[in-house]
Amino acid sequence: MPLISNRGLSGLLRGSPFKPIQQHMSAVFSCVCLIPPLFDAVYKNDAKLVAEFADQISFLETEADKLKSTFRLNMPRSLFMPVDRKDLLSLIADQDKIADTAEDIGKIFLYRPMVVPEGIKEFLDELLEGTMEITAAAKVMIEQLDELMELGFGGREHDKVYKMIAGVRRSEHNIDEIIHRGRKQLYAIEKELDPVTVIFWYKIIELLGLISDQSENLADRLLLFLSK
Repeated sequence: MPLISNRGLSGLLRGSPFKPIQQHMSAVFSCVCLIPPLFDAVYKNDAKLVAEFADQISFLETEADKLKSTFRLNMPRSLFMPVDRKDLLSLIADQDKIADTAEDIGKIFLYRPMVVPEGIKEFLDELLEGTMEITAAAKVMIEQLDELMELGFGGREHDKVYKMIAGVRRSEHNIDEIIHRGRKQLYAIEKELDPVTVIFWYKIIELLGLISDQSENLADRLLLFLSK
């Protein structure tokens, strides 16, 4: 997926400040999209493929960081908009945390060979599907910001985004329930695994859950925009 250049980003900031935020979210989502194939490589015990996907995630995370930094450097001190400058900076920082978490997952698999226990494979697939769905929904929300601005954060787009926010919140609650069941399944097979491996699997589950929490944070941030 092509990413916008720093020069192009500076130009966008002279128009709508939401455009670079949307470009950044696209880069963040690209990181998350590599998590399922990363897990497939882990399932196959393909160390080379695992390293390739982990490296790709790190590369895209770095590109997202560049977009974030350029946005901060080029953003005007004052904006004639219904959204405060500090709120936009907080929004892009929240987005960036998702890419950071995706990279953290990749690094665990890169530096420590992990064999997926049979007892949690089905749970992991369910969790990965939920993670992709909620992140995709968060991306769609961010893509509505231009339309919201054009309508003064009112009208039909307001109601449409509000429903999206409610959907993301429901998804986050469902993922919490999935994680609760998954942790119970992992606990049930702990004695079959070495203690260090168990710790890392709990960490991976925690990080996947964190992505859903961070996606919900974006929904909460947009809700703040709508309430002002």
